[in-house]
Amino acid sequence: MTDDGEQHGGTPRDSEVVFARTMEITDSNALGKVHGGVVMRAVDSAAGTAAARHCGRVCVTAAIDGLSFLEPVDVGDILVVKARVNDVGRTSLEVGVRVEAESWRGGARRHTTSAYLLMVALDDDGRPAAVPPLRPETDADRRRREHARIRRELRTERLRRLKEHPAGPVGGDGQGERSEPAQT
Repeated sequence: MTDDGEQHGGTPRDSEVVFARTMEITDSNALGKVHGGVVMRAVDSAAGTAAARHCGRVCVTAAIDGLSFLEPVDVGDILVVKARVNDVGRTSLEVGVRVEAESWRGGARRHTTSAYLLMVALDDDGRPAAVPPLRPETDADRRRREHARIRRELRTERLRRLKEHPAGPVGGDGQGERSEPAQT
């Protein structure tokens, strides 16, 4: 956002971030592999940074549309997390995240994790804030935007159907599951 309050959209490339960190023994699970929660935290951090980079505001995670662990990550591997904005709504952004791992000795990187997170931009009072438009540059950017819109439609349909058949959370009061944030 400019000083005069006007919003200018950015490209997916403008929002892109890359984080890298060596996985240590404190990151491991009982099987000696990197704990999935460690990877999830890196995914969430990268997504929040990419979203904030696009809109110039703090962004928080509202939902995870998908998170797939494709291969394990070993202690000692260098974890490389790449995130970029795929699409925007009124106050929300979908961020795609790709995680790769590379042996500390070098060699080929392995695609280990893919994720899609729904982020919401916040104003200074912690309320949802308007997000500037996204300007896709390439065919790949346009394909990612179209896939993000399909995920949004599926998320909306899933919530509509779940409201028709409330089951309640485990150990909950039976009043139905808590709904996700409104699609913005």
